[in-house]
Amino acid sequence: MKVTRDKFAREARVYLLITFGLLIYTFAVTAFLAPHRMVGGGVTGISTIIYFLSGEVIPIGYSYFVINFLLVAIAIKVLGPRFGFKTIYAIFMSSFLLSLLQNLIHEPLLEDKFMCAVLSGIMCGAGIGISLANGGSTAGTDIVAMMINKYRNISPGKIIMYIDVFIIGCSYFIGENTAVDPTAKIATIIYGYVVMGVNSYTIDLVFTGQMQSVQFFIFSLKYKEVADLITHDLKRGVTVVDCQGWYTGEARKMLIVVARKSEMQNIMRVTKLADPDAFLTMNTVMGVYGRGFDTLRT
Repeated sequence: MKVTRDKFAREARVYLLITFGLLIYTFAVTAFLAPHRMVGGGVTGISTIIYFLSGEVIPIGYSYFVINFLLVAIAIKVLGPRFGFKTIYAIFMSSFLLSLLQNLIHEPLLEDKFMCAVLSGIMCGAGIGISLANGGSTAGTDIVAMMINKYRNISPGKIIMYIDVFIIGCSYFIGENTAVDPTAKIATIIYGYVVMGVNSYTIDLVFTGQMQSVQFFIFSLKYKEVADLITHDLKRGVTVVDCQGWYTGEARKMLIVVARKSEMQNIMRVTKLADPDAFLTMNTVMGVYGRGFDTLRT
């Protein structure tokens, strides 16, 4: 019963984090981008263009949902059922939040377009990064990239970049209501590319940070005490390896511990608590899969 409760709590936390990430993302679109007629790429960018070309009749959230629904339906036929419930949940939640926030926010929070571009890029990247790190996905151009990649040996990252560049370029046709000067429209496109660049960098920063783990090699004469503290107090696994010091010729025990980066300080603390003379090395590792870490997806 306790295991079921723990599993439910973990899943609830994951969905809360996905929702939080999507809230940040959709807030950035509706509070900074759309009011200034700026486009940041992806299906959200297409939906923004449709919104303005329709005379602000078709809400961003509606077209976002329809486009993603069609893409997922096509992708299931082409790629098979590779889309989990979290992706479907993220699409529904993003559509709902875009519609809700667009009804609440009618004016940009900042007048400075460049600041809006930078802030929206940071917030969109952080939101998507949080969602991706917890198994969520906003689908969209990712699906197109996967379908093209199935038949052509082109990097999905390059495909997404090309699509986003094209979508942002199309924002020339929505421009400003009163602007007939092409320079003003080109400036809006440039702001869109600023959003794309900051967004990509922030996604990598947040997603990579979430995925990072640390690996410890601990040498201690009191290895049993150290291992017990790490196992029982921190709930992390420990592997004991026989080794030999080449200089002293003495047989030793080495502990190997893999943990999340957020647990780094606690492991160092309990190690020094058990043995102030312990020798310890630490490495940053990426992509740890298995019990207590990430699930290996085929």
